Amino acid sequence: MAFLEVNNLNKYYPITDSERFHALKDVQLSFEKGELVSIIGESGSGKSTLMNLLGGLDSQFDGEILVDGENIGQFKEKEMVAFHKEKIGFIFQSFNLVPHLSILDNVTLAMTLSNIDSKTRKARAKEVLEQLGLKDHYQKKPNQLSGGQKQRVAIARALVNDPDIIIADEPTGALDSQTSDQVLDIIQDIAKTGKLVIMVTHSERVASRSTRIVTIDDGKIINDEKRPPLQFHDNAFQIKEKQENKNLSFFAAIRMALLNMKEKLSRNILISLGGSIGIMSIILMLALGKGVNDYLTDTMNENVNPIISEARMTEETQSDTAAAASVETVPATAPAQPSGMGGGGGGIGGTLLADNPAAQMSKNIPFEEANIAELEAIPHVEKLELSYASFSMGSDTVVYEGENYAFMNFGTTSENMTDSNILYGEFPDQGEVLITEEMADGMAGNAEDMIGEDVEVKLSVNGHALTGTYTVSGIYTAGNAIGPAGSFDSVFMTMDTFADMNAANGLTVEPNVVYLYADEAGNSQDIKDAINGLGYAGSSTDTLAKTFTKMLDIFTYILAGVAGISLFVSAIMILTVLYISVVERTQEIGVIKAIGGRNKDIRRIFVSESFLIGLFSGLLGVAIAALLSTVGNVIVERIFGTTILHMTPIYALLGILASVIISVIAGVFPANKAAKLDPIEALRHD
Repeated sequence: MAFLEVNNLNKYYPITDSERFHALKDVQLSFEKGELVSIIGESGSGKSTLMNLLGGLDSQFDGEILVDGENIGQFKEKEMVAFHKEKIGFIFQSFNLVPHLSILDNVTLAMTLSNIDSKTRKARAKEVLEQLGLKDHYQKKPNQLSGGQKQRVAIARALVNDPDIIIADEPTGALDSQTSDQVLDIIQDIAKTGKLVIMVTHSERVASRSTRIVTIDDGKIINDEKRPPLQFHDNAFQIKEKQENKNLSFFAAIRMALLNMKEKLSRNILISLGGSIGIMSIILMLALGKGVNDYLTDTMNENVNPIISEARMTEETQSDTAAAASVETVPATAPAQPSGMGGGGGGIGGTLLADNPAAQMSKNIPFEEANIAELEAIPHVEKLELSYASFSMGSDTVVYEGENYAFMNFGTTSENMTDSNILYGEFPDQGEVLITEEMADGMAGNAEDMIGEDVEVKLSVNGHALTGTYTVSGIYTAGNAIGPAGSFDSVFMTMDTFADMNAANGLTVEPNVVYLYADEAGNSQDIKDAINGLGYAGSSTDTLAKTFTKMLDIFTYILAGVAGISLFVSAIMILTVLYISVVERTQEIGVIKAIGGRNKDIRRIFVSESFLIGLFSGLLGVAIAALLSTVGNVIVERIFGTTILHMTPIYALLGILASVIISVIAGVFPANKAAKLDPIEALRHD
């Protein structure tokens, strides 16, 4: 059996749904290694069609093409890829060198697709280039070479994998006569090494250098002239030790993508810059939201003890309806008292009862023993502190020097209050009270002057009027705290003092606030979650903080979403540019397919480019966001004494990840288009 055998080969091209053009008609040929065959014929005779079929560029035909006994018409993609890598080498009339690759990289391209290691492929390419007289041109670009040198590079690329068959399409068509002779000498030498060389040509002079001339006309072989064979000699182009052909690796695809991007560097920089704007905007919006949230949290934490959590009764946790009713009923003779919004334990801690504070203002439900035991059983609770808090609308007053000063917020002190809440003086002991700065200013003109002064405190507690005279021990300030204590006049005393006040009026204190002390600060949030899970209300600080945080998150995400529109624009821009790149590199894609590139390899190269664009965009966006955050924080700190843009590594990582994902998604469509290009049409593209 001949090495290459063609049996009853027919090729049809569809013209309409019902009509076909018969391009090749019952072609019957056989070739052996060592032959230098010229296929000649007029334009349109079918010689290029025959060449494409023999080279495996077109696999749609009737009949058989057997290479070493295997019918290439039955090859699957994997087998056809191996055929192109191992059996076939192409030499094109227009050279089809990749313009942005060096001569060395052009020649190693086929081995790169086979994932042969860098050292081996460079050594092999240099060996072949040296044999073809191009030793001093490794790092030049194709546009720096003459026509003859370019064709030698194309020959080197065809030979570098040591294939059995070389197919040359008009190898001297773009060369002058002297250079043509030099190239034909090289092609003859290749055939003398035992390779089958098939040339397609119009030139009788080129055909005369062959050992066999096959004439084709109107799709039929009309003449097959054999001439004296060539004298064989050692194969100088043979690979001494062949490596197993593999597939293009991810890192090799990245390297090829980098080389491609370098060719259009300015364009890719602009694309990356455009994509970075969206990433930068999103990161800055997230950093702003976190900065404001951190500022609110830090401000609140300055005024509370971080290991203490607050709990209040709700209707859900109330076990005795009758007791609740008696607490909520206020005699007609008593002033109206919407209680249940106390500032006990620091004023910031306990004011609004639940997510809907307005609905709770008429509730002031005391704790029962069962409730206290339930709270005490929460994991990580070290101890409990019982307290009382109330909120009134004009019924509670302080009398000083005969003048009445109304206040709204009353509570007993606890360790939840911190030293930062004391503007002047100190925390109260037995028989002493704290009053807020605004009240003290109204009484004495200067808040500090009220320290040590005696005042009469009048309270309405569950319909009972309580009164007592106490010494002002300190002036309370809520600072920037959120809650009624930060907005309303308030009075605080110890729980013992309040108990004595009730006892003097024949009453018993019924605590309506419980403070839970965590064994460690890190467990406070778990305790708060457990309190809410059991149906109790937390502190107004936590409630309002959650409300503010939720509103802030919504605001941040809306702004980030608006900024994200630019990412969509970037995706369209990347999609457009890569489509343009497919058109610009159509011929290159055809070459890659001809030398053994899979559709998957083509996709991988283009997706790698989009990945790199996304990565560079993300990195640039993060860098710009970091710079603007730094500058912005310096300016804000000088003006307001705080920072407001808190950029975190997570935001940077998310920004880069989002940029890469969006870019890769945008690159998939042009990558698929490139992979689906027909190699024959791609090679004809100008």
